[in-house]
Amino acid sequence: METFRLTGGPSLGGPEVYDVVIIGGGPAGATAALYAARAGLKTLVIDKGLTAGAAGMAGQIVNFPGLGPISGADLVRRIREQATSFGAQFVTDRVLRVDLKSDPRQVWTGEGFYTGRVLIIATGAMGRKHRVPGEERLIGRGVSYCATCDGAFFRGQEVAVVGNTDEAVEEALTLTRFASQIHFLSPTRDLNAEPALVRELRENQKVTLYPAAHLEEVVGQERVEGVRARVGGEERLIPVAGVFIYLQGSAPVTDFLEDQLPLGEGGCLLVDENFQTAVPGVFAVGDVLCRHLKQAVVAAAEGAIAAIAADRYLRGRAQLRPDWSR
Repeated sequence: METFRLTGGPSLGGPEVYDVVIIGGGPAGATAALYAARAGLKTLVIDKGLTAGAAGMAGQIVNFPGLGPISGADLVRRIREQATSFGAQFVTDRVLRVDLKSDPRQVWTGEGFYTGRVLIIATGAMGRKHRVPGEERLIGRGVSYCATCDGAFFRGQEVAVVGNTDEAVEEALTLTRFASQIHFLSPTRDLNAEPALVRELRENQKVTLYPAAHLEEVVGQERVEGVRARVGGEERLIPVAGVFIYLQGSAPVTDFLEDQLPLGEGGCLLVDENFQTAVPGVFAVGDVLCRHLKQAVVAAAEGAIAAIAADRYLRGRAQLRPDWSR
C-alpha cells in the first residue's frame, strides 16, 4: 500500500489535532501506530519513506515470528497496511523541528505543520551523514549493519567488519559462526572496546585485524565484491562477499529535537520502562535508543509498549512518571 501525503495547515483554519503523532515509520513506529489506532486514537505517522530506515533497506529478514523470508520493505509495508486498516494515517515527509513544551505538541515538516497530544519518536539510527562510495548503492546486497540479522547469509564466505567499538567487535565475533574469514578494519590503531572482547577477537583464527584502516570504497556491481581501504598509508583491495559497517557516525536521528530532550552516551534518547522520555507524553522507541539488539521484532515490541502507555497517558488510567534518569 502506498503512503499518501496529507494536506492542510494553518492557512486552512489550523492543523488537525491528532491524539498521537509518530515520527518514523519502521517496525517500531508502524507497530506503535497499529496499537494506537486499534485503541481508537487518532494516529498520524510522519516518515521519510518505506526504505529510508535500516529495516526497510534490509534485503531479507528470516527471523520475524510468524513470517518466512521477507524483505525489510515488505515487512514494514505489511505492518503499515495493518495499521492503516485500523485508521492510522501515514504521510511521507521529513520532520524539521518540534516543540515538545507546547500543548498539543507541534511538529514542523518540509511541507506541513502537525499537532498531536502525544508524540512517539521512532527515527532510528541512520544518522551518519557521509557514506563511502558504493555503500548506499549496495545496502541489502552485501552491505549490512546487523550481523545478528544477516550473518547467516554469508556462511562459508569472507566478510569485512568496519568499526572499533564493543558493538563492532561483538558483531564480528557473531560472524565467526558463519563466515570463513572476517577482515576487521578498525579506523583507529587501538580498539575502543572491552579488553576481554578485544582479546577474544585477536585470538580467533578466523579474524584478521587491520589497525588504522580507513574504508574508502565498497566495491561491486550487483553485489558486494570487495572493499577498498587504506591501511597504514597503503591502499588495499580486500575481496569479500559482505561488509558490516559500525562506524560511530551511525548515530540516532535526533537533530530535529534541538536539545529539548536529554541524551545518553552516543546521542541515544533516554526512556523509562514505559518508553517515556523526560517529557511526559513524549515517548521514544527503536534504534534511536541505541539498544544493542537491533532486531525488527524487538523494535516492534517497543512500539507496542509505547502505544499502550500513550493510550493510558491520554485516558488518565495511569499516571506515568518519567524515571529515565535511573
